[in-house]
Amino acid sequence: MARKVFFSFEYEHDVSRAMVVRKSWVTKTKEAANVIDAAAFEAVKQKGDAKIKEWIDRQLDGTSVTVVLLGSHTCKSKFVKYEIEQSIARGNGILQIDISNIEDFDGKTSRCCGPMYNALLYNWKSDDGYNNLALWVEIAYAWIEMTGQS
Repeated sequence: MARKVFFSFEYEHDVSRAMVVRKSWVTKTKEAANVIDAAAFEAVKQKGDAKIKEWIDRQLDGTSVTVVLLGSHTCKSKFVKYEIEQSIARGNGILQIDISNIEDFDGKTSRCCGPMYNALLYNWKSDDGYNNLALWVEIAYAWIEMTGQS
């Protein structure tokens, strides 16, 4: 069954890497919560933290799994932390993917900040995320169904 997935990531440093993962999901006829573009993000950001959290809450509606994309700055992001908290409160399965070895727009890779939550953790490149993302999402969802916990 295709799941609606929310992708959580630190925007400024990892948007290009996140788009690689998200596009692989969407091109396989899966559904993702919207990813805000740069202009829209700047407009929301100027309205303050409360407006950003409102946008996050709307994007989480109807999702069953949250995929946390881990780059070098993700662990410092208050919004990623908020997204994880809200995902857990909603009962979403949590899946973490190290995206640090995906090249950005400049062809550079980064380091992974490490896991942010005690949940499944995969590496996009070495664990073949392109071919395994759907399976990982189903495992994260099944974990919630079996245990009742994220």
